Order: sequence, then C-alpha cells, then structure tokens
Amino acid sequence: MSEAIAITLPPELELSLDAITRKENCPVSVLVEEAIKEYLFFRRYRLLRERMIPQARAQGIYTAQDVFDLVS
Repeated sequence: MSEAIAITLPPELELSLDAITRKENCPVSVLVEEAIKEYLFFRRYRLLRERMIPQARAQGIYTAQDVFDLVS
C-alpha cells in the first residue's frame, strides 16, 4: 500500500530536483522513492559495517588486503 507524504524542501533543492526530473523525464515521486531506497540501503550497510568492525579487528582484519589474504 502506498502512502502519500508531504515534505518541505529548501528552494535550491527544489530547483535541483525539478531540473533532474525534467531532464530524466521522471516523476518526482519516483526519484524520491529511489533516493529513499538508496539511503536506506547505505544506512543498513553502515550499521552492519559498524557491528562487524570490532569482530574483524578481534581477528586481526584491518584492511581489504587482510580479507583478500584470508580468502585466497
């Protein structure tokens, strides 16, 4: 079920949003929905990363090279 919400944007953000929607021929609602999905994805990623870092450090994993060395 979809729910309508109202937001207030600063004028410069509204102008940028309007320009993008015109350029991409995309409704504002679709663009905002995609932006929220992307934000939530990266937020979940950051939270997971914050939870996993102490566990990695406990195993001596500090860099991407450390991970690569463990899996190769």
